[in-house]
Amino acid sequence: LCVAGNHESKLARKLQGRNTQVTHGLAESLTQLDMESPAFRQLVVKFLDGLISHYVLDGGNLVVAHAGMKTEYQGRASARVRDFCLYGETTGETDEFGLPVRTDWAASYRGRAMVVYGHTPVTEPAWLNNTMNIDTGCVFGGKLTALRYPEKELVSVPAARVYYEPARPLAGAVQPEGLSAPAETRAADLLDIDDVLGKRVIATRLRGNITVREENAAAALEVMSRFALDPRWLVYLPPTISPCDTSGLPGTLEHPSEVFTYFRNNGVSSVVCEEKHMGSRAVIQICRHAEAARTRFGATNGETGICYTRTGRRFFPDASMEQPLLDRLHKAIADAGLWDELQTDWMTLDCELMPWSTKAIELIRSQYAAVGTAASVSLSASVEALTRAQARGLAVDALLESVQERRQLVDRYRAAYRAYCWPVETVDDLVLAPFHLLASEGASHFGKDHTWHMEMAARIASSGDPVFIATPYKTIDPGDQAQRRDAVSRWEELSRTGGEGMVVKPLQFLATGPNGFVQPALKCRGPEYLRIIYGPEYSTPANIDRLRSRGLGAKRRMAFRQFLLGMEGLERFVEKAPLRKVHECVLGVLALEAEPTDPRL
Repeated sequence: LCVAGNHESKLARKLQGRNTQVTHGLAESLTQLDMESPAFRQLVVKFLDGLISHYVLDGGNLVVAHAGMKTEYQGRASARVRDFCLYGETTGETDEFGLPVRTDWAASYRGRAMVVYGHTPVTEPAWLNNTMNIDTGCVFGGKLTALRYPEKELVSVPAARVYYEPARPLAGAVQPEGLSAPAETRAADLLDIDDVLGKRVIATRLRGNITVREENAAAALEVMSRFALDPRWLVYLPPTISPCDTSGLPGTLEHPSEVFTYFRNNGVSSVVCEEKHMGSRAVIQICRHAEAARTRFGATNGETGICYTRTGRRFFPDASMEQPLLDRLHKAIADAGLWDELQTDWMTLDCELMPWSTKAIELIRSQYAAVGTAASVSLSASVEALTRAQARGLAVDALLESVQERRQLVDRYRAAYRAYCWPVETVDDLVLAPFHLLASEGASHFGKDHTWHMEMAARIASSGDPVFIATPYKTIDPGDQAQRRDAVSRWEELSRTGGEGMVVKPLQFLATGPNGFVQPALKCRGPEYLRIIYGPEYSTPANIDRLRSRGLGAKRRMAFRQFLLGMEGLERFVEKAPLRKVHECVLGVLALEAEPTDPRL
């Protein structure tokens, strides 16, 4: 496919007898054509006159034009559109070389389509806001460059010689239009607040558009501006996990049977049941060396990775804890042979970091421990007072029994949260359980099933370093009653021994059923963990009955949209999209956290 360029347009006008300056190689072309027959010259005129201004290809994902293409011109035909495609946009001024000064349309480009163009030579092609200029000045002795699509791979061959001396040097301190490769790269990493303010509609390849409300975007921007880490590291935020349907069993709020029934009814024939660690969700970006961190994440201070929370904040206030953890993780990955096997210099890992107190120690001190201790002391005093009253013959038997039951529930509450907390002084006190290897150079791993991810995590844990553990899991058919009973027994055992419960996922990372996509994961929490969430007396019949009316729809919708946005953002990062395109997804995940949902879910 061939598009019109300014030189082709000029040649066509001259061959049609119109008044045109004979410069920039036009004389040589006319001399060559004078040696051809009139019929051939007519074919040349017809061919040149039939060239269109630009192509819109791959369903609107790719636009090709000689000198570039604004969003509002794509797919349109007019004299103004054609002029832009042939010449770009100029200011009307000329530089010291007598050449037109051009506006930097690509710096403000925000279109969905990738635009590939040329016209103004550059020393090296570079991505700028999803556009690339591949004119590397072959006629001036530079290179001839092609871009392979959709791979986004560049192929170049050097010019055999200098065919024409440029009016302006191709290399040196002054680059054409000031767009040297380093400047383009820097511009691609700049974030503009106008790109994230107001109502946002984010296009995802899996589920179309996802809308982010204006007030939610503002809340996310506040968090991102005040608390988040360097946005160049922040290329992925994980979704929340939906709770299972409320159980109808006596005294039970959540039960695995509801999870298995959901997936069975949605046509999922194989699910992975993973032990749910009671810790904090952690995303780790880790690089093989500092150069990879600089190239892929823009790190300039020698960092080789980072560990952050699901809302984009650093887990550790300084490097004294984080760097030793990253160093040991780097070694574990190397011992497992994953750097070489995946042919990568960086990885994105989704993990659970324990103890819970690593991130939530102040919450535990101020809320759970304080509530539990105060309630225990108060109820103990009440039991003593009622016991004395009973001894004096007062009719307090029923009240005493009730208060004793409440004290037992509070003691169970205190025991529940204490099981998830221990003091952390060095990295040896941490436990990290990876469960997703989400991406590496050139590949996102959403297409791999969950057993592949668990096997990768197990290989990291097999290094022998006690900081890293593998997550126990089991794959079952949710429609097989024997397998379901076995999984329920495992969940009951985990709950009895202080575990939080389990997370159940379709075998495939993203599964579909008769009604479309199904939830990518459902959590089923044990009764004692739920005591932490809902309070010491949640399990009384009256409270259980009340909690059965909890609404799950909003939480599930939020979880699924966050899941899609997280996948989309990381896919864009792997494809080396501009940081603003990656970050609109990251900010979208954070904005959805502001949706009005019950935080206990």
